[in-house]
Amino acid sequence: MDSKADCVFCRIVKGELPASIVYEDGEVLAFMDMGQVNPGHVLVTLKEHAADVFGLDDAQSAAVFRAAARVARAVRDAFQPDGLALYQANGTAAGQTVFHFHLHVLPRSAGDGIQLAWRTSNPPRAKLDDDAARIRTKMG
Repeated sequence: MDSKADCVFCRIVKGELPASIVYEDGEVLAFMDMGQVNPGHVLVTLKEHAADVFGLDDAQSAAVFRAAARVARAVRDAFQPDGLALYQANGTAAGQTVFHFHLHVLPRSAGDGIQLAWRTSNPPRAKLDDDAARIRTKMG
């Protein structure tokens, strides 16, 4: 996992590494992903280092999503994709490869080969209710 000292996104935020900037404000930086999946693929990240979503406070979360929505509308208007996905991963098992919180704004087109698929288990309502209660107790 990247520490703040060797984090590539922290280095981009500090201007130590080049980036094609799309949007910037006091809290957020959005730039073109060097590994473009489709044209218009943008990363939206906090300027302050947080490894993942678990390190964000509510204000940071709001700032990132506000910026992501603005960027998404601009990507839609600039590239006219068939659709657009927002993707965010936390931890290696989820596919996170850079351990500085970021959100992918990913234009999609029919047949672009990108797949995110999973098996569904369709548990009974009682199990869903129990799981919801378990989560609510942790929300405080």
